[in-house]
Amino acid sequence: MASADYTNIQTKECGSSSPIIPTHQAIECKLYSRRYLILMLFVFYSMSNSLQWIQYSIVSDHIVKYYGVTSFQVDCTSMIYMLVYIPLITPGSWFLDKYGIRKSVLIGATFTCLGAWIKLLSLSPDRFWVTFLGQTIVAGSQIFILNIPAQLAATWFGRSEVSTACSVGVFGNQLGIAVGFLVPPILLRYGVDELTIHDGLASMYYSVAGLTTLVLILVVIFFQNAPPLPPSPAQAVQRSVEDSADFLLSMKHLVFNPGYVYLLLSYGINVGVFYAISTLLNQVVLSYFPSRKTSTGGSVVIDSVW
Repeated sequence: MASADYTNIQTKECGSSSPIIPTHQAIECKLYSRRYLILMLFVFYSMSNSLQWIQYSIVSDHIVKYYGVTSFQVDCTSMIYMLVYIPLITPGSWFLDKYGIRKSVLIGATFTCLGAWIKLLSLSPDRFWVTFLGQTIVAGSQIFILNIPAQLAATWFGRSEVSTACSVGVFGNQLGIAVGFLVPPILLRYGVDELTIHDGLASMYYSVAGLTTLVLILVVIFFQNAPPLPPSPAQAVQRSVEDSADFLLSMKHLVFNPGYVYLLLSYGINVGVFYAISTLLNQVVLSYFPSRKTSTGGSVVIDSVW
């Protein structure tokens, strides 16, 4: 066979040429407007998971009072997110690499929804273990979320949009955390006895379960793995070359990459401090403003706003 003919890619959609794809035909690239729908679906999907991370710790005094547990047990509802992430993120990344975005998102949305509905069974004060089970399932599903934004951006968006799309995808996680800080203290603001705390928890559980169910339905109907045509020359290269890279070998290269290790350590410290402060925020504030426990049920931050 003659040597490969390296043909420049010239298309209106790509807006550039690439001489690196061996082909005898021009490969068309196209940006689909549905990419914005895919990105927004992912943002809401990520939000529906991350908002459940802090929903107990931010009102820990209510949870301690209602379920009759210790503050440490309530803190565990937050820490379980970090604990399951450590052993599961590697197989989660392998699954994404092998089976694609849609299957990963479907599994994550399904278990996020399942965990939220399980929490509905924990409205009885003697069922804290049930709510912790639901929280653990939701925490496990985050491995099908946190590694998605970069691949989703590269798969659906043009080269001049990748960074923006990736940052918007990451924003979904931060938006969910913000909602998790805001909504539970509002719902349980007047929780000074078991009945009002029960009503606040019921509102929170049903709202989250409804939201995650809606997100799951939308993901099943509208979320796609990849567009029919690549959005950029780089993605055209990715599709034209059979993927024979070994996943473990790729992980080994990362581990021995000094730049990656420095980034891992610096980002890990940053996120660790943020998670620690977030988890203990309610307890820290109430230790300095103990009167708020009786006046507003511990919702100090919300009370200052209202």
